[in-house]
Formats: sequence, structure tokens, C-alpha cells
Amino acid sequence: MKFEETIINGLFIATPDKIEDQRGSFARLFCKNTFKQIGFDAEIVQINHSFNTKKATFRGFHLQMPPAAEIKIIRCLRGKVLDFAIDLRKNSPTFLQHFSLELSAEVPQLFIIPKGCAHGFQTLENNSELLYFHTEFYNPNYESGISVFDPILNIRLPLEISEISEKDKNRVFLKPDFEGLNFKTN
Repeated sequence: MKFEETIINGLFIATPDKIEDQRGSFARLFCKNTFKQIGFDAEIVQINHSFNTKKATFRGFHLQMPPAAEIKIIRCLRGKVLDFAIDLRKNSPTFLQHFSLELSAEVPQLFIIPKGCAHGFQTLENNSELLYFHTEFYNPNYESGISVFDPILNIRLPLEISEISEKDKNRVFLKPDFEGLNFKTN
């Protein structure tokens, strides 16, 4: 597996080695020993699946607050999405910056999103599916999010949103004096 760090500290793109033959292909998505190369030593405690029927669907921007803060590992199983991470960590050199990556079924990459970064995505094709690995259990008491429409973030989606939940549509904007959230890095 090859790891590439992005402009945001702790945000990685991982490209698994793919073995191909006449039967098809095989790729390892997670190996605890391999992930230690990037300082990842957390336990995967939950795996979720997201299926999105319509192109241009938007989900996000979501995160869990401490003590339920989590690292997410995202993989596209079918279709194509534009996946985003936004750094909300106080005193981070990339505070309020975002990084996006196109994930698709054809390119077996993983997006590794650290604690303190909000996550969201827009589908670029109908019937797009994502697999999420989480280092913490979902806890609605610590669920949080920010609006994709927040002018402070200046997020530019490639498509006009076709579907969005009421919850995500009505998320709050950051206050102009927002200084960030306190998160431990691992």
C-alpha cells in the first residue's frame, strides 16, 4: 500500500496494491501493521455503507466531537464521488482549508480523514456506494456538522445538489470568530 499525505496534516490518500489475474483482482483495504507507517494505531470499531441513487447527491459535512471523535477511512465501491475533508482543528496550519479527492470504483484509493476534520461528499454518478471504516462508535450525543453553504468555507461543488437531507440543508454556519476545535491528533 502506498500512502500520500495531503496538504492537511494527518489527511492521507492510500492506494492499495492490486493483484490481477484471469479471475479478476484482489486488494487489501486495511492492515493494521501497514497503517502503522502513517502513525495509525487506532482500532476499527464500526464499518458503514452509503448507497446513493442520484447523481449530485450531497452528504455532509459531518464529524463527531470528543470524546467520540473518530478517524474515518473512506472507499468508493461503485460509481464516483467527490469527497471532501475540512480542517476544523484549532491552531492547525491548514485551519478551515479543505481538500477534495475524486474516489471511484475503478481507482481503488482510500481517503483517511483524521479527527477534527469534517467529511462530506457529492456523488458524480447515479448509484454510487461508499464504505466507511470508523475508529469510534456512532454517538448521536456527539454528532456535529457544518453547512456546505457556509460562505467562510467557500466550497465549490461540481454539480448543483440534487438531493440533500433536511438536517444537512439546515446545518449552521460557522461564526466569523470561530477559532477551531480542540482535537488530539490520534
